[in-house]
Amino acid sequence: MVDDAPNANDPHEATGSRLPRWVPLAILIFWAGYIGSLVFRWGFSRLASLLMLLLVSLFLSFAIEPGVNRLAERGWRRGRATSMIIVVAIIVVGLFLGAIGTLVGGQIADLLQNTEQYVKRIVSFLNDNFSTNINPNAVIADINAEDGGFQRFIDSQRDDALRLSAAAVGGLFQTFSALLFTFYLVADGPKLRRLICSRLQPHRQVTVLKTWELAIEKTGGYLYSRALLAGLSSLFHWIAFTALGVPAPVALALWVGIISQFIPVVGTYIAGVLPVVITLVNPGSSPLRALLAFGIIMVYQQVENYFFAPKITARTLELHPAVAFGSALAGGALLGPVGAILALPASAMAQAIVGEMGGRHRVVNSPLTSVEPRRRTRRGRLSRLGQIGRPSRRKDQTSD
Repeated sequence: MVDDAPNANDPHEATGSRLPRWVPLAILIFWAGYIGSLVFRWGFSRLASLLMLLLVSLFLSFAIEPGVNRLAERGWRRGRATSMIIVVAIIVVGLFLGAIGTLVGGQIADLLQNTEQYVKRIVSFLNDNFSTNINPNAVIADINAEDGGFQRFIDSQRDDALRLSAAAVGGLFQTFSALLFTFYLVADGPKLRRLICSRLQPHRQVTVLKTWELAIEKTGGYLYSRALLAGLSSLFHWIAFTALGVPAPVALALWVGIISQFIPVVGTYIAGVLPVVITLVNPGSSPLRALLAFGIIMVYQQVENYFFAPKITARTLELHPAVAFGSALAGGALLGPVGAILALPASAMAQAIVGEMGGRHRVVNSPLTSVEPRRRTRRGRLSRLGQIGRPSRRKDQTSD
Protein backbone atom coordinates (compact mmCIF):
# COMPACT_ATOMS: atom_id res chain seq x y z
CA MET A 1 0.00 0.00 0.00
CA VAL A 2 1.42 3.42 -1.08
CA ASP A 3 1.08 6.38 1.30
CA ASP A 4 0.31 9.59 -0.69
CA ALA A 5 0.35 11.88 2.35
CA PRO A 6 3.03 14.59 2.17
CA ASN A 7 6.07 14.17 4.32
CA ALA A 8 6.34 17.01 6.83
CA ASN A 9 10.09 16.54 7.02
CA ASP A 10 10.54 17.09 3.27
CA PRO A 11 11.02 20.89 2.64
CA HIS A 12 10.05 20.61 -1.04
CA GLU A 13 6.71 19.00 -0.24
CA ALA A 14 6.09 21.45 2.63
CA THR A 15 6.59 24.56 0.50
CA GLY A 16 4.72 23.14 -2.49
CA SER A 17 1.50 22.52 -0.54
CA ARG A 18 0.92 26.16 0.53
CA LEU A 19 1.58 29.78 -0.58
CA PRO A 20 4.64 31.64 0.60
CA ARG A 21 4.16 33.81 3.67
CA TRP A 22 4.68 37.11 1.78
CA VAL A 23 1.85 36.51 -0.71
CA PRO A 24 -1.09 37.25 1.66
CA LEU A 25 0.69 40.36 2.90
CA ALA A 26 1.30 41.54 -0.69
CA ILE A 27 -2.36 40.96 -1.57
CA LEU A 28 -3.44 42.90 1.52
CA ILE A 29 -1.12 45.80 0.68
CA PHE A 30 -2.34 45.85 -2.95
CA TRP A 31 -6.02 46.03 -2.03
CA ALA A 32 -5.37 48.54 0.75
CA GLY A 33 -3.51 50.76 -1.71
CA TYR A 34 -6.24 50.41 -4.31
CA ILE A 35 -9.02 51.26 -1.85
CA GLY A 36 -6.93 54.11 -0.44
CA SER A 37 -6.42 55.58 -3.92
CA LEU A 38 -10.17 55.42 -4.57
CA VAL A 39 -10.89 57.16 -1.26
CA PHE A 40 -8.26 59.81 -2.01
CA ARG A 41 -9.67 60.41 -5.46
CA TRP A 42 -13.20 60.71 -4.10
CA GLY A 43 -12.09 63.07 -1.33
CA PHE A 44 -10.03 65.22 -3.69
CA SER A 45 -12.95 65.57 -6.11
CA ARG A 46 -15.16 66.66 -3.23
CA LEU A 47 -12.61 69.11 -1.80
CA ALA A 48 -11.20 70.45 -5.07
CA SER A 49 -13.19 73.71 -4.85
CA LEU A 50 -12.11 74.21 -1.24
CA LEU A 51 -8.46 73.61 -2.12
CA MET A 52 -8.77 76.11 -4.96
CA LEU A 53 -10.23 78.68 -2.56
CA LEU A 54 -7.36 78.11 -0.12
CA LEU A 55 -4.80 78.49 -2.91
CA VAL A 56 -6.35 81.76 -4.12
CA SER A 57 -6.61 83.00 -0.54
CA LEU A 58 -2.96 82.19 0.09
CA PHE A 59 -1.99 84.12 -3.05
CA LEU A 60 -4.09 87.12 -1.97
CA SER A 61 -2.64 87.01 1.54
CA PHE A 62 0.88 87.11 0.12
CA ALA A 63 -0.14 90.06 -2.05
CA ILE A 64 -1.65 92.29 0.63
CA GLU A 65 0.55 91.36 3.61
CA PRO A 66 3.29 93.94 2.76
CA GLY A 67 0.71 96.71 2.99
CA VAL A 68 -0.70 95.30 6.23
CA ASN A 69 2.79 95.08 7.72
CA ARG A 70 3.48 98.73 6.88
CA LEU A 71 0.23 99.84 8.51
CA ALA A 72 0.97 97.63 11.54
CA GLU A 73 4.36 99.33 11.92
CA ARG A 74 2.51 102.64 12.18
CA GLY A 75 0.36 101.39 15.04
CA TRP A 76 -2.61 99.87 13.21
CA ARG A 77 -4.08 96.61 14.40
CA ARG A 78 -3.61 93.83 11.86
CA GLY A 79 -7.32 93.04 11.66
CA ARG A 80 -8.22 96.67 11.03
CA ALA A 81 -5.45 97.14 8.46
CA THR A 82 -6.42 93.95 6.64
CA SER A 83 -10.09 94.96 6.52
CA MET A 84 -9.26 98.39 5.13
CA ILE A 85 -7.06 97.02 2.33
CA ILE A 86 -9.64 94.39 1.36
CA VAL A 87 -12.46 96.98 1.35
CA VAL A 88 -10.42 99.36 -0.82
CA ALA A 89 -9.63 96.53 -3.25
CA ILE A 90 -13.33 95.58 -3.43
CA ILE A 91 -14.29 99.21 -4.14
CA VAL A 92 -11.70 99.55 -6.92
CA VAL A 93 -12.75 96.28 -8.56
CA GLY A 94 -16.42 97.20 -8.20
CA LEU A 95 -15.90 100.58 -9.85
CA PHE A 96 -14.02 98.93 -12.72
CA LEU A 97 -16.67 96.27 -13.27
CA GLY A 98 -19.42 98.87 -12.94
CA ALA A 99 -17.83 101.10 -15.59
CA ILE A 100 -17.36 98.22 -18.02
CA GLY A 101 -20.83 96.82 -17.29
CA THR A 102 -22.45 100.20 -17.86
CA LEU A 103 -20.58 100.62 -21.13
CA VAL A 104 -21.47 97.16 -22.44
CA GLY A 105 -25.06 97.43 -21.22
CA GLY A 106 -25.49 100.81 -22.91
CA GLN A 107 -24.13 99.45 -26.18
CA ILE A 108 -26.43 96.42 -26.03
CA ALA A 109 -29.45 98.64 -25.34
CA ASP A 110 -28.47 100.91 -28.23
CA LEU A 111 -28.00 97.89 -30.47
CA LEU A 112 -31.48 96.55 -29.66
CA GLN A 113 -33.05 99.96 -30.11
CA ASN A 114 -31.41 100.68 -33.47
CA THR A 115 -31.31 97.16 -34.87
CA GLU A 116 -32.44 98.14 -38.36
CA GLN A 117 -29.80 100.84 -38.69
CA TYR A 118 -26.99 98.47 -37.65
CA VAL A 119 -28.26 95.74 -39.97
CA LYS A 120 -28.25 98.10 -42.93
CA ARG A 121 -24.71 99.27 -42.12
CA ILE A 122 -23.37 95.72 -41.81
CA VAL A 123 -25.12 94.51 -44.96
CA SER A 124 -23.90 97.55 -46.90
CA PHE A 125 -20.34 96.88 -45.71
CA LEU A 126 -20.54 93.22 -46.77
CA ASN A 127 -22.04 94.02 -50.16
CA ASP A 128 -19.48 96.74 -50.91
CA ASN A 129 -16.35 94.88 -49.79
CA PHE A 130 -17.11 91.19 -50.41
CA SER A 131 -19.26 91.38 -53.56
CA THR A 132 -22.29 89.88 -51.84
CA ASN A 133 -25.92 90.55 -52.72
CA ILE A 134 -27.77 90.50 -49.39
CA ASN A 135 -31.15 92.17 -49.03
CA PRO A 136 -31.17 94.18 -45.76
CA ASN A 137 -34.97 94.28 -45.63
CA ALA A 138 -35.13 90.48 -45.71
CA VAL A 139 -32.64 90.26 -42.84
CA ILE A 140 -34.62 92.79 -40.79
CA ALA A 141 -37.87 90.91 -41.46
CA ASP A 142 -36.29 87.63 -40.32
CA ILE A 143 -35.04 89.28 -37.12
CA ASN A 144 -38.46 90.74 -36.30
CA ALA A 145 -40.39 87.57 -37.17
CA GLU A 146 -41.72 85.65 -34.17
CA ASP A 147 -40.67 82.31 -35.63
CA GLY A 148 -37.48 83.61 -37.25
CA GLY A 149 -33.99 82.37 -36.64
CA PHE A 150 -33.09 85.28 -34.36
CA GLN A 151 -36.04 84.69 -32.05
CA ARG A 152 -35.34 80.96 -31.97
CA PHE A 153 -31.76 81.72 -30.95
CA ILE A 154 -32.98 84.00 -28.14
CA ASP A 155 -35.37 81.34 -26.91
CA SER A 156 -32.64 78.70 -26.93
CA GLN A 157 -30.43 80.85 -24.73
CA ARG A 158 -32.91 81.19 -21.87
CA ASP A 159 -31.65 78.07 -20.11
CA ASP A 160 -28.07 79.26 -20.54
CA ALA A 161 -29.06 82.62 -19.02
CA LEU A 162 -30.44 80.84 -15.94
CA ARG A 163 -27.30 78.74 -15.62
CA LEU A 164 -25.16 81.86 -16.01
CA SER A 165 -27.12 83.61 -13.25
CA ALA A 166 -26.66 80.63 -10.94
CA ALA A 167 -22.95 80.55 -11.77
CA ALA A 168 -22.69 84.28 -10.99
CA VAL A 169 -24.28 83.74 -7.57
CA GLY A 170 -21.91 80.84 -6.92
CA GLY A 171 -18.97 82.98 -8.01
CA LEU A 172 -19.96 85.72 -5.55
CA PHE A 173 -20.17 83.16 -2.74
CA GLN A 174 -16.75 81.76 -3.62
CA THR A 175 -15.29 85.28 -3.79
CA PHE A 176 -16.67 86.07 -0.33
CA SER A 177 -15.24 82.79 1.02
CA ALA A 178 -11.81 83.50 -0.49
CA LEU A 179 -11.77 87.00 1.00
CA LEU A 180 -12.75 85.60 4.40
CA PHE A 181 -9.90 83.07 4.28
CA THR A 182 -7.55 85.85 3.15
CA PHE A 183 -8.57 88.01 6.11
CA TYR A 184 -7.79 85.27 8.63
CA LEU A 185 -4.49 84.34 6.94
CA VAL A 186 -3.26 87.95 7.06
CA ALA A 187 -4.80 89.21 10.31
CA ASP A 188 -3.57 86.15 12.23
CA GLY A 189 -0.43 85.68 10.11
CA PRO A 190 2.09 85.96 12.98
CA LYS A 191 0.07 83.55 15.14
CA LEU A 192 -0.15 81.06 12.28
CA ARG A 193 3.59 81.23 11.63
CA ARG A 194 4.36 80.83 15.35
CA LEU A 195 2.11 77.77 15.45
CA ILE A 196 3.90 76.23 12.46
CA CYS A 197 7.39 77.07 13.72
CA SER A 198 6.66 75.68 17.21
CA ARG A 199 6.62 72.20 15.65
CA LEU A 200 9.96 72.56 13.88
CA GLN A 201 13.62 72.64 14.78
CA PRO A 202 15.29 76.09 14.89
CA HIS A 203 17.19 75.62 11.61
CA ARG A 204 14.01 74.47 9.87
CA GLN A 205 12.14 77.44 11.30
CA VAL A 206 14.63 79.74 9.61
CA THR A 207 14.10 77.95 6.29
CA VAL A 208 10.30 78.13 6.54
CA LEU A 209 10.28 81.81 7.49
CA LYS A 210 12.76 82.68 4.75
CA THR A 211 10.62 80.85 2.16
CA TRP A 212 7.49 82.56 3.46
CA GLU A 213 9.15 85.98 3.25
CA LEU A 214 10.35 85.21 -0.27
CA ALA A 215 6.82 84.24 -1.33
CA ILE A 216 5.44 87.52 0.04
CA GLU A 217 8.17 89.51 -1.69
CA LYS A 218 7.69 87.87 -5.09
CA THR A 219 3.91 87.96 -5.01
CA GLY A 220 3.87 91.59 -3.93
CA GLY A 221 6.44 92.40 -6.60
CA TYR A 222 4.31 90.68 -9.22
CA LEU A 223 1.21 92.68 -8.34
CA TYR A 224 3.19 95.92 -8.07
CA SER A 225 4.76 95.46 -11.49
CA ARG A 226 1.44 94.44 -13.07
CA ALA A 227 -0.37 97.41 -11.53
CA LEU A 228 2.32 99.83 -12.72
CA LEU A 229 2.26 98.42 -16.25
CA ALA A 230 -1.55 98.50 -16.23
CA GLY A 231 -1.44 102.18 -15.26
CA LEU A 232 0.97 103.02 -18.07
CA SER A 233 -1.09 101.02 -20.56
CA SER A 234 -4.35 102.68 -19.46
CA LEU A 235 -2.84 106.17 -19.75
CA PHE A 236 -1.48 105.51 -23.24
CA HIS A 237 -4.69 103.93 -24.53
CA TRP A 238 -6.83 106.68 -23.02
CA ILE A 239 -4.86 109.28 -24.98
CA ALA A 240 -4.89 107.15 -28.16
CA PHE A 241 -8.61 106.29 -27.95
CA THR A 242 -9.51 109.93 -27.31
CA ALA A 243 -7.53 111.08 -30.33
CA LEU A 244 -9.06 108.32 -32.47
CA GLY A 245 -12.63 109.10 -31.41
CA VAL A 246 -13.35 105.74 -29.77
CA PRO A 247 -16.44 105.92 -27.50
CA ALA A 248 -15.94 105.78 -23.72
CA PRO A 249 -12.14 106.09 -23.92
CA VAL A 250 -11.57 106.02 -20.15
CA ALA A 251 -13.49 102.79 -19.53
CA LEU A 252 -11.99 101.05 -22.57
CA ALA A 253 -8.47 102.20 -21.65
CA LEU A 254 -8.88 100.76 -18.14
CA TRP A 255 -10.22 97.54 -19.65
CA VAL A 256 -7.26 97.16 -21.99
CA GLY A 257 -4.71 98.08 -19.32
CA ILE A 258 -5.99 95.70 -16.65
CA ILE A 259 -6.95 92.71 -18.80
CA SER A 260 -3.75 92.79 -20.86
CA GLN A 261 -1.59 92.78 -17.73
CA PHE A 262 -3.35 90.37 -15.40
CA ILE A 263 -4.29 87.67 -17.92
CA PRO A 264 -1.11 85.98 -19.15
CA VAL A 265 -0.27 85.09 -22.75
CA VAL A 266 -3.64 85.92 -24.41
CA GLY A 267 -4.65 88.92 -22.29
CA THR A 268 -3.77 91.46 -24.98
CA TYR A 269 -5.96 89.76 -27.59
CA ILE A 270 -8.88 89.39 -25.20
CA ALA A 271 -8.55 93.03 -24.18
CA GLY A 272 -8.51 94.19 -27.81
CA VAL A 273 -11.85 92.58 -28.70
CA LEU A 274 -14.09 94.93 -26.70
CA PRO A 275 -12.73 98.25 -28.09
CA VAL A 276 -12.96 96.88 -31.63
CA VAL A 277 -16.58 95.73 -31.17
CA ILE A 278 -17.61 98.96 -29.43
CA THR A 279 -16.03 101.00 -32.22
CA LEU A 280 -17.72 98.94 -34.93
CA VAL A 281 -21.23 99.22 -33.48
CA ASN A 282 -20.91 102.89 -32.60
CA PRO A 283 -22.85 105.15 -35.00
CA GLY A 284 -20.57 107.20 -37.20
CA SER A 285 -17.62 104.84 -36.87
CA SER A 286 -16.02 102.85 -39.64
CA PRO A 287 -14.23 99.49 -39.84
CA LEU A 288 -11.01 101.39 -40.51
CA ARG A 289 -11.26 103.13 -37.16
CA ALA A 290 -11.84 99.81 -35.41
CA LEU A 291 -8.82 98.35 -37.22
CA LEU A 292 -6.70 101.32 -36.14
CA ALA A 293 -7.79 100.83 -32.53
CA PHE A 294 -6.71 97.19 -32.64
CA GLY A 295 -3.42 98.14 -34.32
CA ILE A 296 -2.69 100.67 -31.57
CA ILE A 297 -3.19 97.98 -28.94
CA MET A 298 -0.83 95.57 -30.72
CA VAL A 299 1.85 98.22 -31.32
CA TYR A 300 1.81 99.34 -27.70
CA GLN A 301 2.14 95.73 -26.54
CA GLN A 302 5.35 95.36 -28.53
CA VAL A 303 6.71 98.66 -27.19
CA GLU A 304 5.87 97.55 -23.66
CA ASN A 305 7.54 94.16 -24.11
CA TYR A 306 10.81 95.70 -25.31
CA PHE A 307 11.05 98.92 -23.27
CA PHE A 308 8.74 99.20 -20.26
CA ALA A 309 8.30 95.65 -18.97
CA PRO A 310 12.03 94.71 -18.73
CA LYS A 311 12.87 97.82 -16.70
CA ILE A 312 9.93 97.47 -14.32
CA THR A 313 10.07 93.72 -13.78
CA ALA A 314 13.86 93.82 -13.33
CA ARG A 315 13.27 95.42 -9.92
CA THR A 316 10.10 93.62 -8.91
CA LEU A 317 9.71 90.21 -10.54
CA GLU A 318 12.80 88.77 -12.18
CA LEU A 319 11.32 86.03 -14.33
CA HIS A 320 12.64 84.75 -17.62
CA PRO A 321 10.08 85.22 -20.46
CA ALA A 322 10.26 81.56 -21.48
CA VAL A 323 9.66 80.50 -17.86
CA ALA A 324 6.72 82.91 -17.60
CA PHE A 325 5.17 81.64 -20.83
CA GLY A 326 5.62 77.97 -19.94
CA SER A 327 4.38 78.39 -16.37
CA ALA A 328 1.28 80.26 -17.58
CA LEU A 329 0.46 77.44 -20.01
CA ALA A 330 1.06 74.79 -17.34
CA GLY A 331 -1.02 76.64 -14.75
CA GLY A 332 -3.85 77.09 -17.23
CA ALA A 333 -3.78 73.41 -18.14
CA LEU A 334 -3.90 72.35 -14.48
CA LEU A 335 -6.24 74.88 -12.87
CA GLY A 336 -7.75 76.91 -15.70
CA PRO A 337 -7.61 80.72 -15.84
CA VAL A 338 -6.97 80.98 -12.10
CA GLY A 339 -3.98 78.68 -12.43
CA ALA A 340 -2.59 80.73 -15.31
CA ILE A 341 -2.66 83.86 -13.16
CA LEU A 342 -1.22 82.19 -10.06
CA ALA A 343 1.49 80.43 -12.04
CA LEU A 344 3.59 83.58 -12.59
CA PRO A 345 4.27 84.50 -8.94
CA ALA A 346 4.58 80.81 -8.07
CA SER A 347 7.22 80.27 -10.76
CA ALA A 348 9.03 83.46 -9.70
CA MET A 349 9.13 82.20 -6.13
CA ALA A 350 10.36 78.78 -7.26
CA GLN A 351 13.02 80.41 -9.43
CA ALA A 352 14.19 82.55 -6.50
CA ILE A 353 14.34 79.53 -4.16
CA VAL A 354 16.34 77.50 -6.68
CA GLY A 355 18.64 80.48 -7.20
CA GLU A 356 19.39 80.61 -3.49
CA MET A 357 20.39 76.94 -3.41
CA GLY A 358 23.99 75.97 -3.97
CA GLY A 359 26.98 78.17 -4.74
CA ARG A 360 27.79 80.39 -7.69
CA HIS A 361 30.94 80.46 -9.77
CA ARG A 362 32.48 82.93 -12.13
CA VAL A 363 31.41 82.37 -15.73
CA VAL A 364 34.20 82.00 -18.24
CA ASN A 365 34.44 84.59 -21.00
CA SER A 366 33.03 83.10 -24.19
CA PRO A 367 30.93 84.26 -27.15
CA LEU A 368 28.30 81.70 -26.06
CA THR A 369 27.89 83.34 -22.63
CA SER A 370 28.16 87.01 -23.56
CA VAL A 371 24.93 89.00 -23.25
CA GLU A 372 26.32 92.27 -24.61
CA PRO A 373 25.79 93.24 -28.25
CA ARG A 374 28.64 92.91 -30.69
CA ARG A 375 30.34 95.93 -32.16
CA ARG A 376 32.56 96.21 -35.15
CA THR A 377 35.89 97.89 -34.75
CA ARG A 378 37.55 100.11 -37.29
CA ARG A 379 39.68 97.24 -38.52
CA GLY A 380 36.50 95.21 -39.25
CA ARG A 381 37.03 92.64 -36.55
CA LEU A 382 34.23 91.76 -34.12
CA SER A 383 34.71 92.51 -30.45
CA ARG A 384 32.41 92.27 -27.45
CA LEU A 385 31.62 94.88 -24.86
CA GLY A 386 32.44 94.07 -21.28
CA GLN A 387 35.25 91.72 -22.19
CA ILE A 388 37.61 91.05 -19.32
CA GLY A 389 40.91 92.46 -20.37
CA ARG A 390 42.05 93.39 -23.83
CA PRO A 391 44.26 91.31 -26.11
CA SER A 392 47.79 92.47 -25.86
CA ARG A 393 49.44 93.68 -28.99
CA ARG A 394 52.48 91.75 -30.00
CA LYS A 395 55.43 93.73 -31.19
CA ASP A 396 58.04 92.08 -33.25
CA GLN A 397 61.35 92.77 -31.64
CA THR A 398 64.27 92.31 -33.98
CA SER A 399 67.80 92.23 -32.84
CA ASP A 400 70.47 93.96 -34.72
